[in-house]
Amino acid sequence: MNIRELHESFCQYQEAIKNYQPNTIRSYKDTMSSFLGLNSEIQEIEQVSFLVAEKFFYWGRSEKNWKSSTYISHHKRLNVFFLWAVAREFIKVNPLDKIEKPRLEKKLPTRLTKAQSLMVIDTAANLEYSTPFLASRNHAIFSMFLYCGLRKGELLKLKCSDVDIQNLSIHIRQGKGNKDRIVPMPFTLRNTLLRYAEERQKLHKTCQEFFVSFPRDCGYTDSGLKRVVGRIKEACGFHFYIHMLRHTFATLMIEGGCDIYALSKILGHNDIKTTTIYLSASVEHLRGQMSKHPLNFV
Repeated sequence: MNIRELHESFCQYQEAIKNYQPNTIRSYKDTMSSFLGLNSEIQEIEQVSFLVAEKFFYWGRSEKNWKSSTYISHHKRLNVFFLWAVAREFIKVNPLDKIEKPRLEKKLPTRLTKAQSLMVIDTAANLEYSTPFLASRNHAIFSMFLYCGLRKGELLKLKCSDVDIQNLSIHIRQGKGNKDRIVPMPFTLRNTLLRYAEERQKLHKTCQEFFVSFPRDCGYTDSGLKRVVGRIKEACGFHFYIHMLRHTFATLMIEGGCDIYALSKILGHNDIKTTTIYLSASVEHLRGQMSKHPLNFV
């Protein structure tokens, strides 16, 4: 059976039945493209042996300098496909069955300091813009990242009906793992969003997305956000990326006394173990815990 045709059927299955997000489907396709690019002689799925699969992972580590996390991601994407093929009897054995995975490096999430966070928000509001709308929109976007910890995809997909400014809540629909959740917003963010909503209304924007482009009447784009991030980084004088703002939110919440269970719900983590890494990332939290050592009171 032709492996490319099979993989296309697999992706259609994941999208239609498993309801996987477009980004996830794209990652499956990218991994398979790399795998077949290295093994151009492979046409039929039956040609994929343990040695062929093993060569791909050796190549990734030695030639592409994959981190352990990258190796494991590629392994997971291929493994799911071959398991799918075994279940449907296109092949008898999963060629990845005996391929070992490296131990995952345990790194603390990178984050900004409180002062840097405030500088990002202030810079987003006060860059030189051609219209007050852009200033209010970018101020609202970066405030929402740092006050609510949303993922980039979640923020860009927000509809006007999802943002309840009066009741201080944001409805995340079909976030990571295809799960809905409600994220409360602080009162400080409310005022920022109201200013943006006023500027949006002045331009008579009618599209459903909450954050919109300019001058077009359509949802704000990933590429547009990247350009603004570049300007803010240059103005601030330090490096950051969008997901680092989520890490920063989580760490600051821990330092502010938020309990780990509540934080996991706000972040939309399926497993609370994912959230506990922020306990280690917060030096202030650890310092506070060390102050409770009984010998300090002798």
